Amino acid sequence: MLAAFYTRTGPAAEVLSVGEMAPPVADPGEVLVRVHASGINPADVKRRGGWRSMGMDHPLIIPHTDGAGQIIAVGEGVDRDRIGERVWLWNAQGGYGEAGRAFGTAAEFIAIASHQAVKLADSLSYAEGANLGVPAMTAHRAVFADGPVAGQTIFVNGAAGAVGHFAVQMAVAGGARVIGTVSNQEAAAHVMDAGAFATIDRKMEDVAMRVLELTEGQGVDRIVEVDFGANLELDAAVLKRNGTVAAYSSSSNPTPVLPYYAFASKGANLRFIQGFLIPEDQRLAGEKTIAELADAGRLSVGIGATFPLQDIAKAHERVERGSLGNVVVLIRGEP
Repeated sequence: MLAAFYTRTGPAAEVLSVGEMAPPVADPGEVLVRVHASGINPADVKRRGGWRSMGMDHPLIIPHTDGAGQIIAVGEGVDRDRIGERVWLWNAQGGYGEAGRAFGTAAEFIAIASHQAVKLADSLSYAEGANLGVPAMTAHRAVFADGPVAGQTIFVNGAAGAVGHFAVQMAVAGGARVIGTVSNQEAAAHVMDAGAFATIDRKMEDVAMRVLELTEGQGVDRIVEVDFGANLELDAAVLKRNGTVAAYSSSSNPTPVLPYYAFASKGANLRFIQGFLIPEDQRLAGEKTIAELADAGRLSVGIGATFPLQDIAKAHERVERGSLGNVVVLIRGEP
C-alpha cells in the first residue's frame, strides 16, 4: 500500500515521506478499512513536529488520528455484515500519556479495532467523516460532559475552529444560546451559519464587556475554551456563578498560573477535556449525537482545504499556518 510516514520528528517537509509499505491484515476483533480520507488535527502536527520535546514513541509512525473509508475485510469475531460499511475512525494513531498506536490513517489501508470504526452517516462524505474523531467528539464532550444544556448560554472561545464550529452546532441543537469569538468577518459568517446567537471579534472588541452586554450582565453558564492559559482572566470575568469552563487546550501556555480567587469567587467548575480519553458512555453518546444531527441535515463539517497524499507535508504546513475549516488528505483522490 501507499502510506505517509516519518521516523524522526521535525519540520513537515524534512521528515514526512510517502512510499510503499506492506498492507495490514485484520487481526481478531479488528476490521480492515480502505481509507478514502485522512483528517489532520493540531495534535497530529504537534506530534510530528516534536512539540514540547515529544519524541518518537515508535520507530516508524504513519500519522493522523482521524479518517474515513470503507470496511473491506474483518477479523475473527467481527460480524461479516460489516464488510462494505462506510465508517469514520477515531484514535487511529498515538494517544495521550502513552505510546498508543503507531499506524494512523495517512495510508491506503488501516487495520483497527472494530469499535473504533463507526458507521458513517449516508449524508456525510468521506472527507467530512475524516473530521469526526477528534474535533466533533471533543466538542460533544466539552458541551455535554455535565448534562443537558437547554436554556443555557454557552460561550465558545475560538468558535470558527474545528472543535469550536462543532461545539456551536451541538450546543444549539441541545437548546442553548451560543456566543462565539472569531478573528475576522469570514469566520464570523462561518459561526453564524452554524447557529450562533452572536459573534465577537476578539481582535477588534472588548470581549468581556461584549459578553456581559449580550447577557445583560449575567454572564454565561458554560465556556468551551480553546486556549485556557491565554483566556483565564476573560473566562473568570464572564462566567456565571457556579458556571463551568470546559477547556480542551492551552497551547499558548502549557503551564498557566491559575488566578484561584477569580474563579473561586464564582464557585467555578473547571473541566479539562481530553479527546483521547473520552469515557465510553460519553463516547457512545457522542457517536449517537453525530449520527442524529447528520441524518437531520444539522451537522456541517467545514472543509478548508484538501491535499493528495503525496502533498501531505504541504497539508501539515497549511494546518500550522492556520486554516478556516479542516484540512484533509484525500487518499483515494475523491471526497
